[in-house]
Amino acid sequence: MTTETSPAATDTTNGAGETIVGAVLLARELKRQGVDYMFGVVGFPVSELAVYAQNEGIRYIGMRNEQAASYAAQAASYLLGRPQACIVVSGPGVVHGLAGLANAKSNCWPMILIGGASAISQNGMGAFQEENQVEIARPLSKYAHALDRADRIPYYVEQAVRTSIYGRPGPAYLDAPDDILLAEVPISEVKETQVVPDPPRPGVPDRDIQAALSALKSAERPLVIVGKGMAWARAENEVLEFVEKTQLPFLPTPMGKGVIDDDHPLAVSPARTLALREADVVLLLGARLNWILHFGKPPRWAEDVRIVQVDIAAEEIGTNVPTEVALVGDGAAVLAQLNEAVDEDGWQYASETTWRSQLASKVEENVEVSAQLMADESTPMNYYRPLQAIRDTLPEDTIIVSEGAGTMDIGRTVLPNRGARTRLDAGTYGTMGVGLGFAIGAAIAQPGKRIVTLEGDAAFGFSGMEYETMVRYNLPITTIILNNNGIGGGPSVLDEDRDPPPGAYHPDARYERIADMFGGRSYYVTEPDELEPALREANSGEGPTIVHIRIDPRAGRKPQQFGWHTPTN
Repeated sequence: MTTETSPAATDTTNGAGETIVGAVLLARELKRQGVDYMFGVVGFPVSELAVYAQNEGIRYIGMRNEQAASYAAQAASYLLGRPQACIVVSGPGVVHGLAGLANAKSNCWPMILIGGASAISQNGMGAFQEENQVEIARPLSKYAHALDRADRIPYYVEQAVRTSIYGRPGPAYLDAPDDILLAEVPISEVKETQVVPDPPRPGVPDRDIQAALSALKSAERPLVIVGKGMAWARAENEVLEFVEKTQLPFLPTPMGKGVIDDDHPLAVSPARTLALREADVVLLLGARLNWILHFGKPPRWAEDVRIVQVDIAAEEIGTNVPTEVALVGDGAAVLAQLNEAVDEDGWQYASETTWRSQLASKVEENVEVSAQLMADESTPMNYYRPLQAIRDTLPEDTIIVSEGAGTMDIGRTVLPNRGARTRLDAGTYGTMGVGLGFAIGAAIAQPGKRIVTLEGDAAFGFSGMEYETMVRYNLPITTIILNNNGIGGGPSVLDEDRDPPPGAYHPDARYERIADMFGGRSYYVTEPDELEPALREANSGEGPTIVHIRIDPRAGRKPQQFGWHTPTN
């Protein structure tokens, strides 16, 4: 890669040829380091920064809320493989944006949050919206620093970008004080930096590859778990090659869905409980043994399960369950090594085993139960009937965004993902309210795709006004709301003589009318035969749409052997 250095900038806000304004330099350096998109809410002191960013070729997306803007920036960063930016105003704006930092840190996604700040010369004086922003951002960031001198802006931008994507990805925070943004510095004093190259892709020693293969060969009930770390590593080709060479059954994590297509014959997602509980050797690919995977502990996992773990972060190895073989390196590089070892060895998991038969039987059983629920034509509708229609009308090459407890969890079992990085949901942090921000970030980062976002009515309420953002930028987003009248469902009629239950929302809400307010397209569905026509029309044409679907407030999942938050032994 050719190394670039800071430009000998000549155009400034005052027309002089020998100095550059701090905000111009910041915008220029962000663009030079691969920031193509900036999301935010403007105000003191970052309004001019957004204008300068546009002048430098960064597309600025003005949003309605800092939280949603920070969610959009991290979704775009994850999809593009390079940190994108979010700008917020000082004080309360930064505090609102911290939600995005926390979510990105938990998800291991890059992004750069840039917070406006009061002037350094007024520190401690009670300046407008003065706050210790670097200190409150630091626990939620991989890197957090103030721009303390305008001539060093390139240095801090390079640090933020490199730290955000090297090793385990994560968010960075840059504090942008008013006087630094307004400062003019001689171009000759600007400190030069290189453009951050793509992250290194380290492999592992051959002896570790051989140990991993030996462990898998010794298994009676092997299982591959594919996490979103493989999606981030762009390792989908290597993972598919490995699974098909070895013929090992695989289970994706929620955002690992699509690294290998969900309808691949070796996928065992419908038999998830059985697969986790009975597997004796698990190859953990870019996934963490956190709450999503029940910590790797009984009763959801076998007491004596053996773990072969692939992760970019050494500190993740052995978390919650001891690791028998640790493969610390880049997902694509390590899987390429494993594929070479399998080629040389010639090993393949047997085509006829009790384990395969058990998994296949459970897959068939659970698919049949779901099919019966999807065939239910009664009203009010359950979750499964609308999800079948959504599945059958999904645009090709779409990205599915999903949030809301029942809506997201049940939707995960019904809606297929085909292709890596085609699912965005509440993620490791379990954050509700990310949906519309994620959808906007995805639509901006992946032009040409129609984005389908599936929302519970509670989840939609967190950021529903971002629909106006979608209309303003004419973004191809279909927002589908499954409405059960509240958090976990609510009453069909409110009692006028007492306060509503804590989780209840207004049973007569007409969320689709938000689209009517801004000139978008809207659809209101209460009957099963209305589903497919409305969804097909909503997914066609340009611009954003809302499809509001009424379901039974008492609707729920099919019976589960374990609760979602089962205590571990």
